[in-house]
Amino acid sequence: MMWWILIAVVVVLALVWMGVYNSLIKAKNGVEGSFSQIDVQLQRRNDLIPNLVETVKGYANHEKDTLESVTQARQQLVDLPKDASPEAINAQSNHLSNALSRLLVVAEQYPELKANQNFQQLQSTLEETENKIAVARQLYNSSVQTFNQKVQVFPNSLIANVHGFTTKDYLEAPAEAKQAPKVEF
Repeated sequence: MMWWILIAVVVVLALVWMGVYNSLIKAKNGVEGSFSQIDVQLQRRNDLIPNLVETVKGYANHEKDTLESVTQARQQLVDLPKDASPEAINAQSNHLSNALSRLLVVAEQYPELKANQNFQQLQSTLEETENKIAVARQLYNSSVQTFNQKVQVFPNSLIANVHGFTTKDYLEAPAEAKQAPKVEF
């Protein structure tokens, strides 16, 4: 009789262990899947940028520095290694977003460019893509939160430590985005 109880306890513990381990794997896959959505939107933005730069070039030849900074920032994002951390990709993406913002400010100085249908369509698509990137980042951070909670709560933390699961870092906004813009009238 005692052996049956001991076998039942071992079986229950094994089932609990497998359940916790599987939930950790699912949460880890959720983090990776949500980051791949960021990657998809970054690629979409990268594909739009050459068209946007060429359109602006036709109207704003003397804005060479701004155009080069966008092109350079895009290339740096493209050149990141495939195994780059989400934080490194996010930092380079923020750098590109800043360069794109400067480009769009330059475009405001050219009424003919702002009226150009191709430019308007590119700008609209770029804004839509930036919104999708923001949503994908929110999803990633939500997935990281779920994963981190699973890794840190007891008894999951015991199983997570045995299998090498560690918490993930959240994607954060750059420091300049956290400062309120100065508005003057």
